[in-house]
Amino acid sequence: MSAPLSIWVVSDGRIGMENQALGLAEAVQRLTPADISARRIRWRAAFDRLPSALKASWMLDLSSDPTEPAAGELWPDLWIATGRATLPLSARVEERSGGKTFVVQTQDPRWRNSVYDLIVAPAHDEVTGANVLSVTGSPHRVTAIRLAEGAAIFRDRLEPLPRPRVAVLVGGRSRAFDLTEAHAADMADRIAAAVEAVGGSLMLTFSRRTPDAAKAAMTARLRHLPGLIWDGEGPNPYFAFLESADHILVTEDSANMAAEAASTGAPVHILPMIPLKPADKFARLHADLQERGAARPFDGSLAGWSYAPLAETDRAATEILKRLRRS
Repeated sequence: MSAPLSIWVVSDGRIGMENQALGLAEAVQRLTPADISARRIRWRAAFDRLPSALKASWMLDLSSDPTEPAAGELWPDLWIATGRATLPLSARVEERSGGKTFVVQTQDPRWRNSVYDLIVAPAHDEVTGANVLSVTGSPHRVTAIRLAEGAAIFRDRLEPLPRPRVAVLVGGRSRAFDLTEAHAADMADRIAAAVEAVGGSLMLTFSRRTPDAAKAAMTARLRHLPGLIWDGEGPNPYFAFLESADHILVTEDSANMAAEAASTGAPVHILPMIPLKPADKFARLHADLQERGAARPFDGSLAGWSYAPLAETDRAATEILKRLRRS
């Protein structure tokens, strides 16, 4: 391929979703010259809940980015999309582009799975098919360079911290799990005891889903430890925490955070949440991470171990290029 690949990354703009597609696009770009264009779409409220089969491009919100070439513009070589909102568009790209565009969909579309050139799906979703590539966790944007850049911003605050440095990544309420104030307080006490036992330090960050009461309870019980608790103000230390951590504790509700943590090589400890319904796919993910030597259930201690860091996003990018060049 003499000219750079053109890649469109399409999502509904939610960071967790967009990062999956962006992470894949950036991994492809690390393998071959490529130009990446992020396109964020939203359906008008009146049409948002329609089945994918009934949606048409004219139903998109006027604030959406273009998902068809403008005058004089070509269809991209590679279309990487994620999320339910993108499905009606992704399913028509190959036809609309005259077969020029290779279409990649992340996650399990659960609708017309055969029409995409490649589905990059979490192994824990148990999607099968000739056009399916199963990966542990989800694609992401965590790379050694990005981690180093993040760590540089917080070097003055993190380097003086005593080791072992313990990163704690807290999710929150979802359809499958809850994080009540009482559970958060108990979890914080267990974390504090573990950090104190090894004379270490704490690096704590919450997600947008963390309930305020749970956040307050954990902060009150952990702020006496040496370290940094991010309050949501200023630059996000997430990458710096991953780079600086000797141990990473992750609540069991987030597949993304678990996969990202496992890409660092640091021991990943899974923190239990309150189950609201059977969460078999999370159990399968954690079993997969445990089998690969990356993760274990948090047992109240900070025993160390080593493993080969996961590189599933790079593996998926390699497969995309291989299939693209064959198409």
